Amino acid sequence: MRKFGLLPRIILAIALGVGLGLIAPQWFIRIFATFNGLFGNFLSFVIPFIIIAFITPGIGKMGKSAGKLLGITTGMAYISTIVAGLVAFFAAKALYPTILKNQTLKEFANPEEALLSGYFNVEMPPVMGVMSALLISFILGIGIAVIKNDALQNVMDDFQEIVQKLIEKIIIPLLPVHIFGIFANMTQGGEISVILSVFAKIFIMIISLHLLYLLAQYTVAGTAVKRNPLGLIKTMLPAYFTALGTQSSAATIPVTLKHAKLMGASTRVADFSIPLLATIHLSGSTITLVSCSIAVLMLMGKTVTFMSLFPFILMLGVTMVAAPGVPGGAVMAALGLLESMLGFDPAMLALMIALYLAQDSFGTACNVTGDGAITLLADKISDKEKTVEPELARQAG
Repeated sequence: MRKFGLLPRIILAIALGVGLGLIAPQWFIRIFATFNGLFGNFLSFVIPFIIIAFITPGIGKMGKSAGKLLGITTGMAYISTIVAGLVAFFAAKALYPTILKNQTLKEFANPEEALLSGYFNVEMPPVMGVMSALLISFILGIGIAVIKNDALQNVMDDFQEIVQKLIEKIIIPLLPVHIFGIFANMTQGGEISVILSVFAKIFIMIISLHLLYLLAQYTVAGTAVKRNPLGLIKTMLPAYFTALGTQSSAATIPVTLKHAKLMGASTRVADFSIPLLATIHLSGSTITLVSCSIAVLMLMGKTVTFMSLFPFILMLGVTMVAAPGVPGGAVMAALGLLESMLGFDPAMLALMIALYLAQDSFGTACNVTGDGAITLLADKISDKEKTVEPELARQAG
């Protein structure tokens, strides 16, 4: 089962959920509805810890890293992530009225009308709200960077490792069971034809956006370094396909680093930028998250406006720093924002997780391939600065 990756497990869970949902008795479905209720409550309880565990040490480490290269790389990564979110928003607003025409889901707020309820429920109230967790993360992260003391940084690194193990060993392995229960329940509720139709249409749109965005990134980078963008993309294809298999930016770092250097990036810049970008640059994941969240909102009959999504996209760019380098890490880090800023309830979060994870490997592949383009730009800018500074010194002399 360890070699049976998350994506195949998610696909199998969806298929089994649909199949058994058509023939299984209600008592059987309610067993998994009970599990879904417990797992959803546990997920809500863990969300604040995920935010603190990953954002705090991330800000602390970035704040301690000196040099213009950090600012240049981080700035470009954030801009790329925000632009990716805006591209996804405008594409969804343009295409979804046609793609999702006459396709809506029943309101899940009343389980008796749409989904079967579980046999029992155990309340697991979070120790704090999502915004409180974000504020604590920023205060602690900035504080660690300012005082330049490793004691608290080491504590937060250990806390991060604990939460990452929780995600890797408990949450991620149980997600297929959670998704199985949701799909079996929706099948019994008569909603599955809409869901599967939406899956196929959204999948095609998202993959197309990923490829177009990569082409745009490498057109900018290729113009800057005076290289053929298609040739640069071809050089990075091994990283793209490695990420498809691993579903992890962190696990793909050696391949990304090797091929970034083959494109012409200097060793000094590539060795710094590629590991950093694997953590903070998630343009492909952002495209997927924004596209899927808008789809879920529209299916639930919610109104989607630019002013409601733009703050979410801006915060997503920051929160993606918190995404752990494990399959599904980006959607785990984004759950708090979906809940607090877009009003997602547990059923909507479960549907969002299923939509996202079905396409997670392609988002990761887009992330790591785009890292090469940003590394080339950072290398070009840093080389220009190194050329200009001696010239200014000569003129001043």
